[in-house]
Amino acid sequence: MSHQTGIKANDELKKFFARCRDSIIRLIKISIIDEQLSLDGYENVKENWEKDYDATIGPLIEDDQPCYILYRLDSKNGSNYEWLLISWTPDTAPVRQKMLYASTKATLKQEFGSSQIIEEIHGTVLNDITFNGYLKYKRSAAAPAPLSMREEELNELKKTEVNTEISVDTKQQTLGGVAFPITEAAQQAIKDMANGSYDYLQFRIDIEEETIHLVTAENIVLEKLPSKVPKDSGRYHLYKFKHTHEGDYTENFIFIYSMPGYSCPIKERMLYSSCKNPLTDTISNLGLEISKKVEVDSGDELTEKYFYDELHPTNSLHRPQFARPKGPPNRGPKRMTKSNQ
Repeated sequence: MSHQTGIKANDELKKFFARCRDSIIRLIKISIIDEQLSLDGYENVKENWEKDYDATIGPLIEDDQPCYILYRLDSKNGSNYEWLLISWTPDTAPVRQKMLYASTKATLKQEFGSSQIIEEIHGTVLNDITFNGYLKYKRSAAAPAPLSMREEELNELKKTEVNTEISVDTKQQTLGGVAFPITEAAQQAIKDMANGSYDYLQFRIDIEEETIHLVTAENIVLEKLPSKVPKDSGRYHLYKFKHTHEGDYTENFIFIYSMPGYSCPIKERMLYSSCKNPLTDTISNLGLEISKKVEVDSGDELTEKYFYDELHPTNSLHRPQFARPKGPPNRGPKRMTKSNQ
């Protein structure tokens, strides 16, 4: 692309390039005139490069006419200053001019000296090439590339990995989850529930503090349980399920992890998933024995039948016996074979 147009710098521009690289020149405007790269204006240094930026570039920009701007920064690379190349190609310019300037940019860089140009920006509207536009470009260039949902989930998983040195004398360690601390109020509520004070507890993760907090501790009937499950955030629940099994009255503590699908941010989903096992271990250490752990998307799943089936699943080994199906009708009598004796 660098020589597709055949356009090169004229003698005047080449001489100007030679004397401006370490002088008082702040800005050079280059345009394609008569099929040549030509000097179309310049500005001298007035103050520092940040204050000179909008004051010198703005007056030289024409709304409908493309051009190149070489803007000198105050930093130096060896004996020469470092330069910013601005390619101004307004949306209102003719298509032929847009193509001409795009195809000639590599030639301009070669004529000036590519090693002196440390940054390039391209503008189609004036806001792209103002000082604020340049700062926005810098922030965008420094930002990480956008990730897919799968890549974001993998990054969150990597944050929870244990980094260990592996050798022939060591065993590789894996992490079962992230153990966030539990507030004193939450610990006391778990102990009280184990002693019979409550039928229901709810917990939440404070992502900023990286702490597990108690949301509520109360006594509720099973019919009220679905309404306690949020529809827009994850939660942990403990519920004492009271029921009768095979004629005996039974009470079981069920741990419920609720997460309403992909409506929650990835970080929240990953943290709730990673903190689940360490939290249930802590609950057991505080004296409350969990009979069953379940995961649900919404509170509508929490019914008496659901809990009963989870605690007392049907034995699938004893399957009913089915009669062998009869053969097709009118297939004739069975063939008799004579034994060889």
